[in-house]
Amino acid sequence: METRGLAVSEAFMLTGRTAVVTGAASGIGRAIALELARAGAMVRGVDRNGDGLAHCAGAHVCDVGDPDAVATTFAAIHVMGPVDVLVNSAGVSHIGSIEDTHPDDFDRLFRVNVRGVYLCTRAVVAGMAARRRGVIVNVASIAGWAGLADRFAYSMTKGAVLSMTLSVARDYVQHGVRCNSISPARVHTPFVDDYLARTYPGREAEMFAKLSATQPIGRMGMPEEVASLVRFLASDEAAFITGTDYPIDGGFLRLHG
Repeated sequence: METRGLAVSEAFMLTGRTAVVTGAASGIGRAIALELARAGAMVRGVDRNGDGLAHCAGAHVCDVGDPDAVATTFAAIHVMGPVDVLVNSAGVSHIGSIEDTHPDDFDRLFRVNVRGVYLCTRAVVAGMAARRRGVIVNVASIAGWAGLADRFAYSMTKGAVLSMTLSVARDYVQHGVRCNSISPARVHTPFVDDYLARTYPGREAEMFAKLSATQPIGRMGMPEEVASLVRFLASDEAAFITGTDYPIDGGFLRLHG
């Protein structure tokens, strides 16, 4: 069996390419970094938690919301070679309606989830355009589409990620740069387990089942499933795809309710 003239084992490979993954120390970002490395990419992991980046070929401790830190980090990355793939996966969450969202919480989420994507994309897109080759994948969320209850600030930031994705794709489509996003529903990460332990002590199993049932498919997603979609979008097999968001949500947006 052949895929676009390549043996199946050679499809979706990123051999010889450099990929930068933000938020690579844990959860979805970690799974993405591992999957891109498995595809042959040289992965540069970016995260505030340097201890969690041992699985990356290059580890860069950086607060993506800090312009100076991002400039310094990407200058160091560029010294080692051009960036072929950027995955903006770093993000933080918050629970609450607009009344429950303090301005400090609003600014914290905007700083990481929106300004972080802006700063990291800005750090690589000119170089990609000059080489007429590059891929940017942003991790958005179904919250950006559905406006989840009690997720005001988080939904706002992920809506901004969707808009940035389309804008960058439009501005750079003639320069050989593709930009897409993915929108996961609930994904089973250590963050979920920690949240349940803190919020529902003694009821973790019950609440896990309740949250899992939110997805029509009947379970949460796994980080590795999200990572596989990112690998596809980063590969040459997705060369005809740009300016698109991909829900990976167990049917939440189209089948829910």
